Amino acid sequence: MLLRTPYFDKLDRKLIRWMSRHGIKLLRISIGIVFFWFGFLKFFPGASPAEELAVNTIQVISFNLLEPGAILIILAIWESLIGLGLISGVLLRETLLLLFLQMIGTLFPIFIFPEEVFTRIPYALTLEGQYIIKNLAVMSAGLVIGATVRGGKILPEPE
Repeated sequence: MLLRTPYFDKLDRKLIRWMSRHGIKLLRISIGIVFFWFGFLKFFPGASPAEELAVNTIQVISFNLLEPGAILIILAIWESLIGLGLISGVLLRETLLLLFLQMIGTLFPIFIFPEEVFTRIPYALTLEGQYIIKNLAVMSAGLVIGATVRGGKILPEPE
């Protein structure tokens, strides 16, 4: 069987070493691209599919103190900064704080606008609901990236 040959074992170890050396950086950059992309879209009203739900959510949790246009600009800057911080690796602790605060905010619609998140509460999600739930993976990625901020590493198994 191919999976038990010495050749496969050697190749497997090389791949694992490569993944342990590059995985966190690639995760950080890819999540950064997603944040920058989604943030940048918010500079152009109507371009972001989650724009309306995000604005409505922030209006509710801010007690209507912010205008929709201001909310979009704040979100655009916030998400773009997260993206740039993750892509560059500069000010990573601060970037991760912004990421986690933003992620907490993205969960609010589940509780304050369930009819926009679910087609059948509590299990069948709308497209917006899927957009929100995928943030669980983004939060987990943030935890993994955060574990390396002070020099933590993912190490390959010893040879």
